[in-house]
Amino acid sequence: MTLFLEKMKEVFKTLFPVVVLVLILSTTIVSVPTDITIRFLVGSFLLLLGLTIFLWGVELAMNPIGGYMSREVGASKSLMKIIFLSFLLGFLITVAEPDLLILGNQIQDASNNTMSSFSIVYMVSLGVGIMISLGVLRLLKGMKMNIFMGLVYALILVLGFFVSEEFLAISFDASGATTGALTTPFVLSLSYGLSTFKGGKDSEENSFGLVGIMSSGPILAVMLMSILSGQKNIQGVAEEYVFLTGIISPIFITLPHVIKESVMALVPISALFLGYNFIKFKISKEELLNIFIGLGLTLLGLVLFLTAVNSGFMDMGRMLGMKIAALDTRLLVFVGFTLGLIIVLVEPAVHVLGEQIENVSGGSIPINIIRMTLSLGVGIAIALSMLRIVVPSVKLWYFLLPGFAIAILVSFFSDSIFVGIAYDAGGVASGPMTATFVLAFAQGAASSIETANVLVDGFGVIALVAMAPVVSLMLLGLVFKSKEVVYSEDAPVLVEQDAEDFHPESFNHLLLAVVNRGYADKVMELVKEKGCNNVTRYHGRGYFDDHITQLSLVHMEIHEEQEMVSILVPTSMTTDIANLLTSDENLVEHGDITLYVTHTTSSLKNI
Repeated sequence: MTLFLEKMKEVFKTLFPVVVLVLILSTTIVSVPTDITIRFLVGSFLLLLGLTIFLWGVELAMNPIGGYMSREVGASKSLMKIIFLSFLLGFLITVAEPDLLILGNQIQDASNNTMSSFSIVYMVSLGVGIMISLGVLRLLKGMKMNIFMGLVYALILVLGFFVSEEFLAISFDASGATTGALTTPFVLSLSYGLSTFKGGKDSEENSFGLVGIMSSGPILAVMLMSILSGQKNIQGVAEEYVFLTGIISPIFITLPHVIKESVMALVPISALFLGYNFIKFKISKEELLNIFIGLGLTLLGLVLFLTAVNSGFMDMGRMLGMKIAALDTRLLVFVGFTLGLIIVLVEPAVHVLGEQIENVSGGSIPINIIRMTLSLGVGIAIALSMLRIVVPSVKLWYFLLPGFAIAILVSFFSDSIFVGIAYDAGGVASGPMTATFVLAFAQGAASSIETANVLVDGFGVIALVAMAPVVSLMLLGLVFKSKEVVYSEDAPVLVEQDAEDFHPESFNHLLLAVVNRGYADKVMELVKEKGCNNVTRYHGRGYFDDHITQLSLVHMEIHEEQEMVSILVPTSMTTDIANLLTSDENLVEHGDITLYVTHTTSSLKNI
């Protein structure tokens, strides 16, 4: 229950500004029907509850599943097995992604049924599967992320000259649609598990980037589909949008379809995991029960979340877009910028990515800075999208192709860990909230402007939203690399103490575990299971090749390829904890663990 309350508090803090902004717009600048406003408020409550439950379920189920599957991939000695299993994981988690199904239906309608939803969904899923398998090979073989993505986007740039503006927009929108509320947490977990299993000095950087690699698959797939099929332009006439009426009835109308989509999204990957567990993993009944509970919570949260978005947020977004565009096009650009500043923080996957950044970096990368950078980047992206709708001569590729070209160039000079984070952030920012509310807002605006085409201008919004975080976070990494001194938030603090308050018998042992990078999490997991919660992680990652972290308090140095965990242990438990850590085969064989123990007034002793 504590975890549930923590997640709810986090979601409320990010959802509240969106609700306030929408209510201000709908009650002051434009007039919105009462039933749509009330349904939006009901949807906001369902979204708060659903997103909280969803994030709770992800932590209980999807993270462990991703961890087990990543170890199965990483432990394989067969190259063909690695490629096949990685492809299968990527394909199965994408083929039933609700956001992708919705986009497939939109493309089918826009192309006057010349492109079927079925072909779009399966072509995109194939692209994702292929790119995830290549991404896993990149990680295991140690190829640098900036070189890999530079080659991928160079190919995309070349193909971009052979497709029309419509298909350019669709390809990048498909990229955003594949990184939904379900796929992103799983792929992040898979990437983190593989990097931990591989270990080594690049494990921190390897924890990120797989979502970004995955996102390039749909771009290549749709572009190749357009070139090979000879389909150059979207043909068709958009039907007039009909707003739902009532408050409760639209929710029940939406619910059955959402339940079906959510179940379809969870069944394939769950079945694959259970099959492997039956044959190979054979995890304990208690752990399996927790995963089942987590899957149930994930399903419930996803249903509530998507119901809220489809029944409350879509209509409100479209209505606001129509009304504001009809009132003043300059105001439309400003409101788009403001929406972008706020709405990206509500994306479920942004929360998951933020937690992983915090865990992997040991707090050295402030999460608030990451979120502020994402927010500013997406705000600018949506403002540019509104500018496209208002000014017909402004084309999508004016921003898209140069933007990614800049990101690729900067990646060779930016801090290495930010390269993977930036590409991942491009996927997580364009999740279900952005792809529904913002897309509805843009389509509503396009329907009110005579020079705009809803079918053409409606696509491309997600594309710019997916590009902005890549560029902005890459630039942030450039700033971080230029820093000469980096202070850790976890640094020990010396407290002055009066002699009369000094009681040596009350002090515990300070146990220090030095391991290869990527294995500190395992140390922390083991000692916390024994009830030792006063644990701090340090790492030697720096911003220069010759960086060494010095801890003057204990006169130790941590090299770049190492991490250290300090554990405050009751004297009676010191031997037990030491034996626990040194008996773990993974820590001894791969983590190269070394233990030290010290009293407050004594020097370090190697044990």
